[in-house]
Amino acid sequence: MTTVPLPYRLVGRRPETTDTVTLELEPVGEALHAFAPGQFAMVYAFGVGEIPVSVSGMAGERLSHTIRAVGAVSRALCDLPTGSSVGVRGPFGTGWNAAAARGHDLLVLGGGIGLAPLRPLVHAVLAEPQFYGRVNVLAGARTPDDLLYGGEFPDWRQPFCAVTVDRPTGGWTGRVGVVTSLIDEARFAPARTTAFVCGPEVMIRATARVLIHRGVRAGRIRVSLERNMRCATGHCGHCQLGPLLLCRDGPVVGHDVAEPLLAVREL
Repeated sequence: MTTVPLPYRLVGRRPETTDTVTLELEPVGEALHAFAPGQFAMVYAFGVGEIPVSVSGMAGERLSHTIRAVGAVSRALCDLPTGSSVGVRGPFGTGWNAAAARGHDLLVLGGGIGLAPLRPLVHAVLAEPQFYGRVNVLAGARTPDDLLYGGEFPDWRQPFCAVTVDRPTGGWTGRVGVVTSLIDEARFAPARTTAFVCGPEVMIRATARVLIHRGVRAGRIRVSLERNMRCATGHCGHCQLGPLLLCRDGPVVGHDVAEPLLAVREL
C-alpha cells in the first residue's frame, strides 16, 4: 500500500451507460502492489481532486475502475481522453476473501454500480470453479440502459447468471423486479453458502433479510459499504460507522457486523 499517488496512464476507455465509464489504467513506471477483489484505490484527477474507487478489473499491472459521473472529480475522470495521466494510490481496504468460501455454494448479488466491485470476484471464481460449489451471479439495475457489463453476462451464465431491471424500457423482454426476486431461481444450499452483496444500502439490507430467512448465516453474507469511503487513511472520519472506520476495517464486512450499525444510523 502507498499513500503517495503513483502516475498511471489511461490506456482504455469504455462507456458502460450514459453516465458511467470503465477506465483501464497502467503504470507509467512503478506499479502499486497487487489488489485483491473488493479492495479500492484513491484515483486522482490532476488539478481537481481524488475519490475512492473500487477496482473492477485486474490484468497483470493494469487496473480497471468503473466510475459514475456524479461529482466534480468523477466527472473529470470520466471525461479524460485516452493517453491522459492520473494518480493512483492503494490498495486500501478489505477484500471479498473468496478463499474463505471454498467448498461453498456462492451467491454474488450486485445492484446498479454495485456490480463493479463484484466483477473481479466473479472473474476470480470462474477462473477456479473447481474450488467452489454452485456459483450464482444475480444483477439488477434501474433500467436496461443502466446495466453494467452486459457483454460479459453470457460468460457468467455457467452455472447460473440472472439479470433483472426495475423499469423495462426499449423493448426489454427479460426479468422485471428487484434483485432479491432472483434469489428463488438460484441454486444453493443455505447451510453451506457464502453470499457477496454490493449496492445501495436499502438493497443490501433487503437482500440480507431474504438470505437469512432462507437459512444463510449472517456472518456468511459479505457486504461492501464502499459508498461511504472518503480519504482511505482513517483520519477524516467521514467513513465512520459506529466503532468502524471503513477505510481501515472495511469496506467489506460481514452482515452480522454491518446490520446493527446501519440500523442505529437510521434512528
